[in-house]
Amino acid sequence: MRLHQLTVTAFGPFASTERIDFDRLTASGLFLLRGATGAGKSSVLDAVCYALYGELPGSRKSNGVRSDHADQGRRTEVVLEATLGGRRLEITRSPEQLRPKKRGAGFTQDKAQTLLREWAADAGEGEPGWVAVSKSHQEAGEELTRLLGMNRDQFCQVVLLPQGDFARFLRADSKQRAELLGKLFDTSRFEQLERWAAERRLRQEHEVQAGRQKLRDLAARAEEAAGPLAEDAAAHRPDENASASDVLAWAAMLRGTAAERVTATALALEAAESARTRARTHLDAQRTLADRQHNYHSALDKHLQLTATAQESAADRSRLRLALAAETLAPLRSLHRSALAAHTAATATESTHTATLNTRSAAPWAAQLLGDLPLAAAERALHTEATRLSGARADEQRHAQLLVERGELAAEQKKADDLAEESQDWLSGFDDQLKQLNADLDAARDAHTLLAQLDAQHADLTLRQGAAHRHHRLLSSLTATEAEVHALTGAALDARSRTLDLQERRLAGMAAELAAQLAAGEPCRVCGSPEHPNPARPSADQVTAADEQRARAAQHAAEGELDAAKRRLSTLQADTAAAGTASGGRSVAELSLALEELNSSRRTALHTAERLVPLGQQVERLEHERKARHERLRQAGERGAVLADRLGTVAAELDALAGRIAAARGDAPSVAARATAVDALAAAVTAVLDAARTTTETTRHLAEATDALEQAAADAGFTDLPALAAAELPAHQRDALQRRFEQLDAALEQAAARLADPDLRAAAELPPADTASAHAAEEHATAVLRTADTAHGTATARVTALARITADLTALADAVAPVLDAYARISRLAALLAGAPAENALRMRLESYVLAARLEQVAAAASQRLLKMSGGRYTLVHSDGLVSGNKRSGLSLHVVDAWTGRERDTATLSGGESFFASLALALGLADVVTDEAGGMPLDTLFIDEGFGTLDENTLEEVMDVLDSLRERDRAVGIVSHVADLRTRIPAQLLIRKHRHGSTTHHTTRDDT
Repeated sequence: MRLHQLTVTAFGPFASTERIDFDRLTASGLFLLRGATGAGKSSVLDAVCYALYGELPGSRKSNGVRSDHADQGRRTEVVLEATLGGRRLEITRSPEQLRPKKRGAGFTQDKAQTLLREWAADAGEGEPGWVAVSKSHQEAGEELTRLLGMNRDQFCQVVLLPQGDFARFLRADSKQRAELLGKLFDTSRFEQLERWAAERRLRQEHEVQAGRQKLRDLAARAEEAAGPLAEDAAAHRPDENASASDVLAWAAMLRGTAAERVTATALALEAAESARTRARTHLDAQRTLADRQHNYHSALDKHLQLTATAQESAADRSRLRLALAAETLAPLRSLHRSALAAHTAATATESTHTATLNTRSAAPWAAQLLGDLPLAAAERALHTEATRLSGARADEQRHAQLLVERGELAAEQKKADDLAEESQDWLSGFDDQLKQLNADLDAARDAHTLLAQLDAQHADLTLRQGAAHRHHRLLSSLTATEAEVHALTGAALDARSRTLDLQERRLAGMAAELAAQLAAGEPCRVCGSPEHPNPARPSADQVTAADEQRARAAQHAAEGELDAAKRRLSTLQADTAAAGTASGGRSVAELSLALEELNSSRRTALHTAERLVPLGQQVERLEHERKARHERLRQAGERGAVLADRLGTVAAELDALAGRIAAARGDAPSVAARATAVDALAAAVTAVLDAARTTTETTRHLAEATDALEQAAADAGFTDLPALAAAELPAHQRDALQRRFEQLDAALEQAAARLADPDLRAAAELPPADTASAHAAEEHATAVLRTADTAHGTATARVTALARITADLTALADAVAPVLDAYARISRLAALLAGAPAENALRMRLESYVLAARLEQVAAAASQRLLKMSGGRYTLVHSDGLVSGNKRSGLSLHVVDAWTGRERDTATLSGGESFFASLALALGLADVVTDEAGGMPLDTLFIDEGFGTLDENTLEEVMDVLDSLRERDRAVGIVSHVADLRTRIPAQLLIRKHRHGSTTHHTTRDDT
């Protein structure tokens, strides 16, 4: 990863747009980011992180992205140009933010935006340029993370190298180190493996407990199934913690006792079944005898009753015989009634049709057509006339269709003429419209060209106006600062004069000051004499060393304020001169007037230029309309000619049809009306002819039916037709009598047959049957059998249940055995992975074991640089030794001191030693994480603070190590305000803080 350029707008402490050229800064390999505390040095690194990941570093997430100093109308934006994975990319990010509404008061919410572009050799038309890759937050983030090969936490730890974090890392315990290393090397999968083993052990434990519960449940079921037998084996019942084999043995004992009980109940059941069979056989015999005796006496009574009934119904039998004879003649009588009804109906129909024909033939045209013709001849004449009128009717329909078609053709001809006239009128004005549009289009093109020129002038004037405003403000500040420098110069001279005066006065009174220090018997520091006969006395205004020191401090303060004011004055003078040059020597009023005039011209040009696209579209539409109008004019002419020819043809055919139709309809309103009247008259003639033929036929049929019925009645013994009619009975009466005598005869026959049955006659001769005593004996035998069967069923069910429970116990014992083995294995594995002392002598978790290997790699990589920075004295080593208390081991870090040959804890290092040890650790971690990420080269690194704790020699060693990074084609940026680094590092980025936001300046070590 190599950074090229960073542009921030309204970001963090930067109120406006600041551009940082990393290509210029990293040209020498080592550069310095300096500035006062709170100026925004770390905000540059925040902007890089935000551009790459869309988030600030974890410790500064709550700071927010947008600058509090920025104008409300200025949009916050970060643009980073960098090379990642061999691809030169440009990342642009803007957060979600409020902006003033374009119309009306208030604010509106702008959504967050992300744009990822790539530099391509052929971006279009053979020219290089930027090509858009993605506008999606998620898609751009995934692509950048893939190219970087590390997540945000890893990037902030490896590329931005926060020294304070690694100083704490040196003194951290195993848990704190595990948290940092776990984030950098993503060992969550090993932690998941630990959780999986613990959860698996818990599930296995639940399965073991469930198996034991099932064993207890089966033992309870066996005791319940055994019933009273369990009391005999109560002394051998297993307890709740008994093994499966003990429960199996107890269940086998219960099953053996139950089997013996089944054998005893089976013998008792067999004896009861034999006794019940004998009692049931005796009961069946008595019941059979009682039934036969009862049936014989019932049949005798029934036969006597039926014989008396047959003698009483002799008259009804004679009446039935006459009705049956009359029934045989029913078909002939029905045929006679039908012939009579048909003859009556035919006569009435003939009269009706004759009256209808007389009414219809009264019309003059009908009388003329029929004359005195017979009905058959009249029918033929009417059919001939109907045939002739059907042809004339088709002519009449054709005539109506042609009238409709003539109207439609006339309407279409008028429409075609109107269309041709409209198109001709439009085409006559086409040239004038096109000429006017082309003139307007040329004016819009000229205005568009002028607008681009005016925009360039507007941008230049705007910059000059801003410079003029700045120049005006700076002039005021410059005057005030000059007055301040003048005043501070006087104050500094006064303070210096006072200091010199106090020095002279103190020298003058030095004898009295020395005399104040003399003690009796002690030698004088000037003459050496132990006697002090006449020591000097201090004057009333004696100057002391404290007075001199206060005066010198006041002098230094005054001179410091003067130097600061002079620096501000120098900066203001340079800024004022630059602003005056940028404004072109013109005042704010002049530039404002020029801008107003330019804006007026621009508005006029913009109004004209905005019509460029609409006018071009109007020209295209006008040309398209011209072609369409020509085509419509041609089509209208062709259509008018075709319609005129068709109208002539239709008119000729209408004249011919009108003559034929008038001849056919006569005095009728239409041919259809005449045809309808002829069809009705023909139908009436046909109906009269058909009715006359029907009447003749029905008369003949009636005579034949009467003769046949009289002959058949005489043959059946009836004197005449009225006697035949008197003998008839309704069908339901006849059927009822017939069923009555058939049932009576059948009942007599059945009663005689039952009286002749030898079994019934034999049973009637025996004594009466005794069924009550036989039934009581059978019920007693059945009760005994039921009791024996219940006892045997209970014993058999108990044996079956115990056998099933024993089988379940056997299967459960087989199933629980592997579960217990698996539980033992997973318990040991979970304890081993979790670092439990019983299974893990080092008390080292799996994740800690993996992180320990990584820490060992980091320590090895860090020691190479630490040896050089410490002059060969210190190296870092990893230790997996046991630690005190309940803490996990495996992540201890020690330092080996070559001067003493002893290994000690990193917490014993001094402040400066801790700094370069943590720096070496950070650089080593960067190398290991880079290798872990697939060897993605990190061409740009940043080191944030910590150099203030180093002495001059140690700083030289650290700078040599950083120079070695440059030899590996790495650029290293140091973030610090240590003054000594300004003379050591040529390329520098100075961040200055102001009341209205910070600014960036590219400087060198020679710049002020």
